[in-house]
Amino acid sequence: MSRTKFFINNSLAMILQQIVNFAVAFIVPRFLLVAYGSQINGLVVSITQFITYFALVEAGISGASVYSLYKPLAEKNISEINAILSASKRFYFQSGYIFLFLTTLLAIFYPFFVDNNILSNLQIAIIVFAIGMTGVFDFFTLAKYRVLLTADQKSFVISFATIISSIIKIILVVIFCSYRLNVVWLQVFLVICVYSRSLVLWIYMSKNYKFLNFKEKPNNEAIKDRWNVLYLQVLLSAQNNIPIIIVTFFTSLYQVSVYSIYNMVISGIIGILSVFSSGLAASFGDVIAKKEITILQKANQEFETVYYMIITIVYSVGMLLMIPFIKLYTSGVNDVNYILPILSFLFVFNGLLNNIKTPQGMLVVSAGMYRQTRWQSTIQALLIVVVGVPFTYLCGLYGILIGLICSNIYRDIDLLFFIPKYVTKLSYKYSLKKILLILFNFGLVCVSSLYITINCNNYFEWVVYAIIITVIVSLWVLLTNLIFNRQNIINICIRLKLLYNKKFNKNILV
Repeated sequence: MSRTKFFINNSLAMILQQIVNFAVAFIVPRFLLVAYGSQINGLVVSITQFITYFALVEAGISGASVYSLYKPLAEKNISEINAILSASKRFYFQSGYIFLFLTTLLAIFYPFFVDNNILSNLQIAIIVFAIGMTGVFDFFTLAKYRVLLTADQKSFVISFATIISSIIKIILVVIFCSYRLNVVWLQVFLVICVYSRSLVLWIYMSKNYKFLNFKEKPNNEAIKDRWNVLYLQVLLSAQNNIPIIIVTFFTSLYQVSVYSIYNMVISGIIGILSVFSSGLAASFGDVIAKKEITILQKANQEFETVYYMIITIVYSVGMLLMIPFIKLYTSGVNDVNYILPILSFLFVFNGLLNNIKTPQGMLVVSAGMYRQTRWQSTIQALLIVVVGVPFTYLCGLYGILIGLICSNIYRDIDLLFFIPKYVTKLSYKYSLKKILLILFNFGLVCVSSLYITINCNNYFEWVVYAIIITVIVSLWVLLTNLIFNRQNIINICIRLKLLYNKKFNKNILV
């Protein structure tokens, strides 16, 4: 199967997965808010972020293993593939035991550090264990399969398994919340979701990878880079988890709930946008491994152009429609104020800055340049803490967003110069011109939002506004890119025409 077909399969599956993920992110908090209130919702969000942060004990096994598998998969070296997977399984099991230990400590001490007047300490501890078990099962079942499927450009299998798990989660949440059943038992039953995902992957791997042998002598040397990969994972974890932890300690569970609702929307957007980069990472890794520099340069330029157009449109529309959506979503929930326009702007702007670096960040992963970027990643993570903690103490939720924005600005600038110098061998000016165009178009929308008032009485009206605004913004973004990125637009059109006519050849990356 060609890289293009792999990309199409992975992207379509990822799109469907992100739609389901967004449905989960949309439905679950809403039902929790209505059934149990903002404090319980904030509690679940806070615990989940702590548990997710503990996943750092994976120590970069996944990223290092995926990168080390590119070459043996291309050469169909079964023995080497099994040796790498055996090493991965061994390290995943070790990390799983550490993860379980940290979860146990959290269950013991967390109840004493949160301001809660609804659940007992024992009930909170049970919730911690239940949420933590999803991560434990991940280490002992799913992880070793995910490594191979990702490297072999078959992440669509993981997507379908996750979709099944997510649908089960939605059903359970709706049933429990509709009947106001005990929230503790809800978290316990949600562990079923992980079982279903692991079962689907086990069935697929048994039928399609019969050569797998996890008892092969482990090739630990192949994933020696895992400690460098850890730095990138610290960065990602800092982006996603540290903010909630900081908000938990310096504000209240009510504010955690407010943060989580805005973050739900932005995370959904980032998740949908990740379809493009995650579907291409393995393809770019294959090209880099084969040293096809000309193909890499051309494909990277085209990908940047398309991706930057998409994020400009998405975040511009988000800037105008975030508050109307939050009003609809939190209607009937009056225990805390969720309508905060300045917070909305900071979330959208931070999301845009986060996605600006995606094309460059993807190439860091594809090229396996973990060691070369470990200090930059650490600085970015530290900026969130160093700037976020004092500003959160002084300004509440606005403060943590200031820390995130400073962190992303630093990393955007760093990768802007790093990737052209060490990976693509192109001038940084190509990317800089596209980024300035993004900021120009987004700035116009921000100014326009000061004079535009959008009131929606229901979700249907919101969707109508979303369609109209998306069409207008898309036409404007396309026009400005035709002016400033004309050649790349032409190349993309040629590629799409070849794809439509099924005239694939070895010079086509995606």
